[in-house]
Amino acid sequence: MITSSKPSDWQALQSQVGTILKQCGFNVDIEKTIKTARGAVEIDVYAEEIVKGRKYLIVCECKYWKSRVPQSIIHSFRTVVNDIGANIGYIISLRGFQSGAFDASDLTNIELVTWEGFQDAFCETWLEKYLSPVITKELDPIFGYTEPLVQKWMCEVPDHEVSIIKSLREKYHDFGMLMMMFTTYSTFLRARGFPKLPLRDRFIRYSLSLDKIPSEIIDAKGYREFLDACMEYGMKGISEFKKVKERNNV
Repeated sequence: MITSSKPSDWQALQSQVGTILKQCGFNVDIEKTIKTARGAVEIDVYAEEIVKGRKYLIVCECKYWKSRVPQSIIHSFRTVVNDIGANIGYIISLRGFQSGAFDASDLTNIELVTWEGFQDAFCETWLEKYLSPVITKELDPIFGYTEPLVQKWMCEVPDHEVSIIKSLREKYHDFGMLMMMFTTYSTFLRARGFPKLPLRDRFIRYSLSLDKIPSEIIDAKGYREFLDACMEYGMKGISEFKKVKERNNV
């Protein structure tokens, strides 16, 4: 899943749904008022993208209810979706749906999903459009610092700094290898998609050492939490290498 955290209220649910869609490449509005032939309606989350000159529109109804959503809500939302010409409408419920709701959505462009189900629907897109580009851009220096071919400046430092560089390269080598699997450079390595979380039980297959990578990274259950932990650790590593470089003016 994209995140293991649950929204705290209906506003947080709307906001997190909007954030996911925005990071997937959509232009997003929260609580957008639309005029239709039947009058004005307010859309919880309105998201559109232009694909090769064609508009693709998604609208979302967010239900932070203590009870399951009934079929009457599906009927009214289906009318709104049709009136505004949306490609698909999502009703997102933290508590699920009454059985009749699924009958009401059958053979329509309405999707009934839980918070987790909504994430599943957009997870692969989010990984490709957001997580992978962020890792590629922000952590790019760590790949150069830890790759097998030693950078020129590392050969120009005094002898007493060489051991420090070697230590840093060893410390962040496995982390750099792991991050490379998530970059836009490595699509050919992901024929079966991005590595699944949590990563702890997959390290044997990847031949990486567990004791060299923080538990916050290898035990993360949500990709957002995984990304946050990777950014924190990766930026720390980049900073450590830069300090050696800067104090030696190389």
